[in-house]
Amino acid sequence: MATSPVSLPTRSRSSFGFSQAKPTKFSEKSSGNLFSSKEREREMENNGKKQIQLFYCVQSEGLARRIAQQCDSIHLQSISWRNFDDGFPNLFINKAQDIRGQHVAFLASFSSPDVIFEQISVIYALPKLFIASFTLVLPFFPTGSFERVEEEGDVATAFTMARILSNIPKSRGGPTSLVTYDIHALQERFYFGDDVLPCFETGIPLLLSRLRQLPDADNITIAFPDDGAWKRFHKQLLHFPMVVCAKVREGDKRIVRIKEGNPEGRHVVIVDDLVQSGGTLIECQKVLAAQGATKVSAYVTHAVFPRQSWSRFVPNNSDGSGSPFTYFWVTDSCPVTVKAIENKTPFEVLSLAGSIADALQI
Repeated sequence: MATSPVSLPTRSRSSFGFSQAKPTKFSEKSSGNLFSSKEREREMENNGKKQIQLFYCVQSEGLARRIAQQCDSIHLQSISWRNFDDGFPNLFINKAQDIRGQHVAFLASFSSPDVIFEQISVIYALPKLFIASFTLVLPFFPTGSFERVEEEGDVATAFTMARILSNIPKSRGGPTSLVTYDIHALQERFYFGDDVLPCFETGIPLLLSRLRQLPDADNITIAFPDDGAWKRFHKQLLHFPMVVCAKVREGDKRIVRIKEGNPEGRHVVIVDDLVQSGGTLIECQKVLAAQGATKVSAYVTHAVFPRQSWSRFVPNNSDGSGSPFTYFWVTDSCPVTVKAIENKTPFEVLSLAGSIADALQI
């Protein structure tokens, strides 16, 4: 029995390795596991947006669902994350046949060395399933702070991770696209090989949007804890007055001093790419308050906070008073931390979901 022809997309390479839709003729029967007619209708309703099949790791399920809520063209897919008796991963990509010819993305979270291997195994497997294109979303590049060799014997693990990701197999659409946010050192973009296309995004627009909502939005000064943070972010924050801090050595101690700028009478927001123990932010807050800042808040894209160091910022009083920070904004790039600080003053999570959804359509 003859079947009526339907149009399906074939690939043409874009700068980020995604396919652009071109009509070609297939019968609905021969299209098999590509697009169903219902999915094709949905694509047309979404003004030609690519239909993205989004897989995710266990830790990032919440963020994945928020991303899917941003756009009807993003569809969540699942993986069975199991283990053999010896503890090694026993993984299964559900409905693998159904993603042939489609645009596929994986939302990763390398929150600890324990979960990296199982995710890398999936990341290497997905492009081999005859997919149209593959995008890896790794909001936080965790080894970014270990990029320098300062003495013989140091291991630059950021370079090692970049090499691993640079060897992801190509999909039918070409090299993998890698989406990451506020990577710690700008020179790390040169660590990646030609077989991956890194797309470097930033969480600063989320901060700017939130600052505009504050009742004292016209009294904001941005502070940077060091020259590195200033170099990274100041061009995105030029319309704010700025304060730059620096660590100086006094005897055996290193203390924070204001290098330039005046915080007096201002609501000062400290901006940095990530926080670990939080000691530098606390010292910055002290010196800013001592120099006349009326309020001090903080923003970091990546709230790492190992060993529950976030607890240093949570006030003891039930009414929220007693915290030296009025607000502490973070993104959901580190899902384990986000779960831990949920509903805890002064933390407020600014979600990357909308930005990631947009990046998936590039």
